Amino acid sequence: MVKKLVLALLCFATYAVSAQNATVSPYSLFGVGELRSIRTVENQSMGGLGMYTDSIHIHLNNPASLGKLALTSYSAAISHREIRLETFDDQQNSSVSTLEYIAVALPIRFQQMGVSFGIKPYSAMGYSLINETINDDGAEVSTQYNGEGGLNQVFFSTGFRVRRNLHIGASVNYFFGNLEKSRFQVVEDVLFGTVDQRRSNVSGFDFNYGLTYTPSFGKHTLFTSVRVNTQANLTSDNEQQIGTLLPESGQNIEIFEVNLDELNLRHTFIKIPTTTTLGLGYGEDKRWFVGAEYSFQKYSEFINTFLQENNTDYEDASSYALGGYWVPDYTSIDSFFNRVTYRAGVRLDKTGLIVNEKSIEDFGITFGMGIPIGADFSNLNVGFEVGRRGTTMNQLVRESYFKLSIGLAFNARWFMKRQIN
Repeated sequence: MVKKLVLALLCFATYAVSAQNATVSPYSLFGVGELRSIRTVENQSMGGLGMYTDSIHIHLNNPASLGKLALTSYSAAISHREIRLETFDDQQNSSVSTLEYIAVALPIRFQQMGVSFGIKPYSAMGYSLINETINDDGAEVSTQYNGEGGLNQVFFSTGFRVRRNLHIGASVNYFFGNLEKSRFQVVEDVLFGTVDQRRSNVSGFDFNYGLTYTPSFGKHTLFTSVRVNTQANLTSDNEQQIGTLLPESGQNIEIFEVNLDELNLRHTFIKIPTTTTLGLGYGEDKRWFVGAEYSFQKYSEFINTFLQENNTDYEDASSYALGGYWVPDYTSIDSFFNRVTYRAGVRLDKTGLIVNEKSIEDFGITFGMGIPIGADFSNLNVGFEVGRRGTTMNQLVRESYFKLSIGLAFNARWFMKRQIN
């Protein structure tokens, strides 16, 4: 047990260092970067469903599940993505690997109350783009855009059983991180280029509330859930530098610190609107489950004044998810594969981002396996996702990606009274 705790702490420290630059998406230029999937590998493999709850798994986005918790659980995951970026006349391949999350959950009262805590990514920024145009004088203008950084969340959650089959929960999430953007512009036959560098140090809180009602009908269970992730009003402490550079070498000639206090931009706010998710599902415990979820967010009210891009607008966002799992026979002794949990799902996200007057959508097909290891229902979870985001229309970029996720979920019988006969 001590070794597991040491490993968790080491992973925690590694995560804090490696969470940045977890994307190569050009769409991370906008908003607060590319939004990450705040779900465990188990949930991701079912199309991202967060409504299914049981007594042995951590659910990062559904705190009501903690009211069912029977065992101490800790979970961590890594992922790797292979990405193809395509424009109308060109394409390139890239890849990125990152640590997904670390979480620990503790039952305070057996299947009545639990708590969890950990760290998870919220967004990632990592892009390098070049735009070439012709100005009114017929000169070629080359502009390079670079960005890096991202936001993470440290969270604490608790959940309770209100009455039989009815559970509620709440999470407090603390955001921290930084976003850095730079723009370098060179005009043909002009001796010096220009540079504009901006940095935002971001922090703040939001809250997540969950309610689940899971009545049983014989061997089967109906799963219903409502989750509300409240509006995040984050504080952004900003810096900006402008200056000139040599086009041939990229060397800065003269850099000036912008007085953001005079512009009333030294301290600004980032508003991330409330997200509401409704879920409905049906299944047989430890055998099979199928469910669907719908989420909506008034993303048209998103605000990030200091890092706003000119050719961008925001609209209300929504997402649709369908998924489930199947276990042939979890008690099987003869066949290991009969005890494996097989998961699959599909999702469609209308991201709320409008670039060059085109709405950006993200579609993915997911599948995966939960492989039992050791005792106490511990398992190795492997998830796969094939997806596509964006379009080549309107001078945009289409991303095609394959994602591999590997998660470990360990369970232990801590804080449980031993009975002596």
